[in-house]
Amino acid sequence: MTTTVSPATPAATSGLEALRAVASDIKLAHSVFALPFAVLGAFLARQVDAPWSWFAGQMALVIVCMVSARTWAMVVNRIADRRLDAQNPRTSRRAFASGRVTTAFGWAALAACAGIFFAGAAGFWLFYGNAWPVILAAPVLGVLALYSFTKRFTWLCHLFLGLSLSLSPIAAAIAVDPASLFATPALWWICGMVIAWVAGFDIIYALQDVDVDRAAALWSVPSRLGVPAAIRICRGLHAIAAACLVMAWMNDGRLGWLFGGAVIVVGLLLIVEHAVLAVRGKAGLEMAFFTINGIVSCVLGAAGCIDTIV
Repeated sequence: MTTTVSPATPAATSGLEALRAVASDIKLAHSVFALPFAVLGAFLARQVDAPWSWFAGQMALVIVCMVSARTWAMVVNRIADRRLDAQNPRTSRRAFASGRVTTAFGWAALAACAGIFFAGAAGFWLFYGNAWPVILAAPVLGVLALYSFTKRFTWLCHLFLGLSLSLSPIAAAIAVDPASLFATPALWWICGMVIAWVAGFDIIYALQDVDVDRAAALWSVPSRLGVPAAIRICRGLHAIAAACLVMAWMNDGRLGWLFGGAVIVVGLLLIVEHAVLAVRGKAGLEMAFFTINGIVSCVLGAAGCIDTIV
């Protein structure tokens, strides 16, 4: 199948225009879903006797790696799905799907993202004597890329997306102090929370494309199991996410009442998310998917980080 350029979406005529089109497509602002958990993971792994200037340098590298890895994953997704996106009225105007940006530019963008990610990972080795980030860099990028293909063969694709995002607190903790993985049970509970939370809201997101996914034989939960079952599964996943947060709070003495309050707020926000869906249906997806879940990650990340330093 060949993709033609729509008159409404003229081809980018310069590298800068192409870059802007891709950046608009992948929505860098949506890094808010994972970045706060990477920051929280770094704070939980922070060595309390290390100077703040040392930790600030580590945090800068964590953010570089986080943003470049997330950009890599989204560009892989847009390139892999360009033909599917072209057949979906909701996504047909995306940069690669519409032909505004060539796949050659996409591959160049991927190479740049991978280069920045590896450079950031190598920074931990060069400046902090920690080789694990650069050792694990290629496997991490591989896992992030694989998500884009899972919906072609399994309805567990939503859980795989959750797994991909759950790498953020674990990877940040490994980068800051590898030993923290064995000494900080809360990290693993937060990882479990991210898996269940992301899988749940990805199922919500997939409600937009039930008919298109069925026509393309894609394996989203709504297209394979039906909308009512998908909503029930989503509620169950978010209940698990809330339980994981409670366990994280109970298993780390540094997470005090501020984080405990955030857990309560998040539980209420998830209830509101499902109430919005129940009342407004697909019309409430923008609020349920983007707004509420962005608040969830920011509230948890901020509360957890503050608790670890006060």
